[in-house]
Amino acid sequence: MSDTDLGPLLLALARQAIAHRLGRGPAPVLPADPRLQERGASFVTLTEDGELRGCIGSLRRSRRLGEDVLANAVAAAMDDPRFPPLSSEELDAVSVEVSLLSEPEYLEFSGEAALLAQLRPGEDGLIIFSGCRSATFLPQVWEQLPEPQQFLAALKRKAGLPADRPVPGLMAARYQVQKWKETEAEAS
Repeated sequence: MSDTDLGPLLLALARQAIAHRLGRGPAPVLPADPRLQERGASFVTLTEDGELRGCIGSLRRSRRLGEDVLANAVAAAMDDPRFPPLSSEELDAVSVEVSLLSEPEYLEFSGEAALLAQLRPGEDGLIIFSGCRSATFLPQVWEQLPEPQQFLAALKRKAGLPADRPVPGLMAARYQVQKWKETEAEAS
């Protein structure tokens, strides 16, 4: 199995996991693919008519990739606190996207300008940490927030911090993703 077919496999597994949870299909069976047995961190994003409908994922490689995608697919459909659980009727209308995360790289910076200078819009996802609070944006979020200052301010708000909170005392890590998304035809 080549790397080019990993994406379609992960998308199919994610959709099967959601369909099974909604009572619309059998439980997905993980194929004997060694890549699915390696530890991996993934995010599963659901969209409906181009709008976010759910997004849940893992930042750490704490379980096998296949298990991670299955669990995150069901969580994105059922447990994203921003949305009601996905209904069986909605399943055909949602599009599934799977993102595989690289190992996060911790950043050193003395101020906001130094942090922003290290970010590559459209390429880097970012995790910020402050005490017990943390949040992340996948690289795809740059499409909605293309300005680094806006991106960071929105991420601070997502973490429950004031958007104008100075960055000293924050920790940050960047990562990249390999992503695959269903086409409209595949989703229905």
